[in-house]
Amino acid sequence: MKNDNLKGQHRINEQIRAKEVRIVGDEVESKVYPIAQALRLAEEHGADLVEISPNAQPPVCRIIDYSKFLYQLKKRQKEQKAKQVKVNVKEIRFGPQTDDHDYNFKLKHAKGFLEDGDKVKAYVFFKGRSILFKEQGEVLLLRFANDLEEYAKVDQMPILEGKRMTIQLSPKKGVAKKAVAKPAASKEETSATEADEAGEE
Repeated sequence: MKNDNLKGQHRINEQIRAKEVRIVGDEVESKVYPIAQALRLAEEHGADLVEISPNAQPPVCRIIDYSKFLYQLKKRQKEQKAKQVKVNVKEIRFGPQTDDHDYNFKLKHAKGFLEDGDKVKAYVFFKGRSILFKEQGEVLLLRFANDLEEYAKVDQMPILEGKRMTIQLSPKKGVAKKAVAKPAASKEETSATEADEAGEE
C-alpha cells in the first residue's frame, strides 16, 4: 500500500494505552474522555480513534477514518516537498594567472549556470609557491563577480580556505530562464569545467 511507510507512526483504537484521552475535532465535543468511552464514540461514528499527540497529558486524539487521515498526511508531505526548490551549486576553477581567453570562456559558462537558476562557486586554486599570488587571485574573483553583476549577487566575498580562495554567487531574480532553455548546455558546461580542472592539476 502507498501509505505503508506512514503506518505505525500513530497508535489507533485498542493500540492506545492511556487510561483517558482528549478528543479534538468537529466530530464530538472536545474534552477528556475515558479510553473506553472514546473508543465507543469512534465506533458510533464508523471511524477510528487516532492518537495525534502521544506526549500530551492526556494524549490528544481525533476521531477520523485512519486511511483518509494517512492519505491527507501523505498529500501534505508531497506538497511540502514540491515547494522545496533544489538549488545546484556549480563550481568554476581558476588558476592564479588565468589568461583572458580562459577567463572569458569560464565567464560565459557561469552566465549559463546562473540563467539555469544554479548558484556559482568560483575558486582560485594555489599550487605550491603560487600562494604568493593570493592578492592576484582575489582581484580575479572580484573582477569575475563584477563582470557577472547583471546576472548574480555575491553571497560570500573572496575567502581563503587552505589552498583555495572562494567566492559564491547566486542568480538575481528574473535572470533564471525556464529549465527547458538549455538542458544539454548544462552537461557540456559541467564537463568543460571538469576538463579545465584536469588540465590545471
